[in-house]
Amino acid sequence: MATRPIFIPNTHENPKVEEKLLEFKWFAGFAKSQKQKSIAELHKTANQCGIKKILEISSKSEEELGVKLSAFNLLINTKKNNNTFTVETAFQGSKVFKNGGPFKDLFGMDSLAAKRDIRLKESGSLIAFDFFGEIFPLKPRTFFYDWLYINALVQNKSLSEEILNYEGFSDIEFNPKKSINCQAHSVALYVSLEKTGYLKKALTSSSEFLAILSNHYNKQKRNIVVQDTLI
Repeated sequence: MATRPIFIPNTHENPKVEEKLLEFKWFAGFAKSQKQKSIAELHKTANQCGIKKILEISSKSEEELGVKLSAFNLLINTKKNNNTFTVETAFQGSKVFKNGGPFKDLFGMDSLAAKRDIRLKESGSLIAFDFFGEIFPLKPRTFFYDWLYINALVQNKSLSEEILNYEGFSDIEFNPKKSINCQAHSVALYVSLEKTGYLKKALTSSSEFLAILSNHYNKQKRNIVVQDTLI
C-alpha cells in the first residue's frame, strides 16, 4: 500500500487547493507499466471518494496531455532574452546555494541532466531562487515553483484550456514525505486561479501572485485531508 495526494482546485471565491491523501494499492518497480498500474489504483480510490475526473501530471501518465504537462516537457519562454527551456531546467538553474549558484548553464541542458547536476548537491544549503535577476525566497515553500509553472502554463494555451475540464490532479512520483514542490499542485492552483477570476491579476507580478495566494499558502498544511481507502 502507498499514500499519495490528489489536488483539487477550489473553483469558488478565493483561489486555493485542497490536498486529499489517499491510501491505495502500490505496484513496485520502476517500469512505466508498473507506475501506470499504481496510477490506475490511485484514481480508482479517488473515484470512490467522489473525485470523478482526474488527470495524472507526469511522464508516466496514460494521457498525452498529462505527459506534455510534465515539468520535464512543459516549456517556458523568457521575454527578456527570448530563451526557451523546460520548467524543470528553469527551476534547477535558478537555485541559489550558500556556496554557489544560480547555475544558469543548466537552462540549456536536458531536464534530467539538469536535475542530477552534482553542483546542486555539493553547494551547501539552498537559500533562495534567482530567475534572471528576480529573487524569490524559500517561503512560502512552493511559491517560486508554482509561479514558474503557472507562467509556463499560460504560455501554452491549448494545454491550459484542456485542464479546466478536470476535477483533480495527481503525480504518482510525488511523495509529500520526501518532496516539496509538485506539478500536479501547480496545475490545480492554475485551475483555481482561472475559475475564481484571479489569474490575470496574479500574473501581473510575483508580489501580486503571492498577495493573492497568501491565504492559500498560510493554510497549505491545514488543507490536507487524510482519506482512508475505500474497499
